[in-house]
Amino acid sequence: MTETVELPLWLFVLIVLFAAVTFASHFLFPSVRWFFRRRLERAVTRLNTRLARPIQPFKLARRHDMIQRLIYDPEVARAVQERAREESIPEAVAFEQARRYAREIVPGFSAFTYFSFAIRLARFLSNSFYRVRLGHLNPEALKQIDPEATVVFVMNHRSNMDYVLVTYLAADQSALSYAVGEWARVWPLSGLIRAMGAYFIRRRSRSDLYRKVLATYVRHATEAGVTQAMFPEGGLSLTGGLGRPKLGLLKYIVDGADPSGRDVVFVPVSLNYDRVLEDTILTAAANSGERRFRARIGVITMWSLKQFWRKITGRFHRFGYAAVSFGAPLSLTEFRRDREGDVTVPLARELMLRIGSVVPVLPVPMVAWLIRQHGPMTRSALASAFDDVLAGLPNAQIHLPRDDRFYAIEVGLRQLIDRRVLVEKDGRFGPGTERQELLGYYAASIEHLMDGSAAYAKELSAPAGS
Repeated sequence: MTETVELPLWLFVLIVLFAAVTFASHFLFPSVRWFFRRRLERAVTRLNTRLARPIQPFKLARRHDMIQRLIYDPEVARAVQERAREESIPEAVAFEQARRYAREIVPGFSAFTYFSFAIRLARFLSNSFYRVRLGHLNPEALKQIDPEATVVFVMNHRSNMDYVLVTYLAADQSALSYAVGEWARVWPLSGLIRAMGAYFIRRRSRSDLYRKVLATYVRHATEAGVTQAMFPEGGLSLTGGLGRPKLGLLKYIVDGADPSGRDVVFVPVSLNYDRVLEDTILTAAANSGERRFRARIGVITMWSLKQFWRKITGRFHRFGYAAVSFGAPLSLTEFRRDREGDVTVPLARELMLRIGSVVPVLPVPMVAWLIRQHGPMTRSALASAFDDVLAGLPNAQIHLPRDDRFYAIEVGLRQLIDRRVLVEKDGRFGPGTERQELLGYYAASIEHLMDGSAAYAKELSAPAGS
């Protein structure tokens, strides 16, 4: 026992390294993690005192624990068995597929990333690109929502800036959990988006097992009271107007809400822009009939650098106004009270009508709609037609910059002329020879308001596929 043992230097160094790693993993790292987690918990406690709806413990749970909870849920276990039986594969293989789906879906929320970085970035980007306006908000209606209810913000989907804008404007409410599509699974955005609490979904997955894993995650989040945000239309509007709602995610929320448990309150949110950053991509997709377009990080980076260079050289002008309006909240418990069976379809119709009723009317959409309706117009004719619209839409969320309709008309004309959508000839402003799809695109964003949403309501009530 006391004899001297000779070792090569490399082996001695290796033994010391293994010992150091073992010591750190068993004693040092857990203590360090505990120290920082305790500090984070205290910071979140202080943060929750400032938020209208505190961050739920479910959202703060470790991602590994959430994945384990998800894949061992009884409903997922039954779906795994069904998948193994249908595909004639071992249950262990089907279980690993469910685990892979869970790892893809479950976010890794970081309160530090969300409130110290994401909120500041959202505020900076929103105010750098637009003059942001809060068109309509009823604080009393929001305050009357049951503090224990799960709040779901439901929004029309005009641009990927929607995420940024609503995150910024809802910063004093809570941390929003978004459902995001495949476009967000691009490096390095995916890590940041996951840390902000968003969960990834496959829009066109045909796998029953995948849909069961996703539905189970949504049910867990809904039962836990996590504040969520979703786009009922499912994807970006290619036409500029409101679309028919997709029922998948909304049905998961409805099915995941226990009628005798925590209520779910939907808050309609409407967004509109004087310029949608992706408008040319979206209108091109509408013309081609193919809506599969991916976010290429190189193109996005080059565009951002170009705008940054224009800003530091003094040649950058913001893209007009962006406005957000909040509609009347809708309680799922109240909506279910006089209805039997599955309420997903009537609920989706009601939510889309409430979203449509508070869509902000901005200068560019207004000028585009007037010229689409009446053809080339002078400034005085535009002002007169603007007055007629104001008189006919007493309850619409119309934004008048500086409370001056003449200035609003100038703002709209300047944007559309600069982009070669309109041209001036003999004092009259009319469609040019190019980019006519953009004129219709912006006019469509408010077109449903002009007939009191009657045509849109008829479209919603039509059977699917008609």
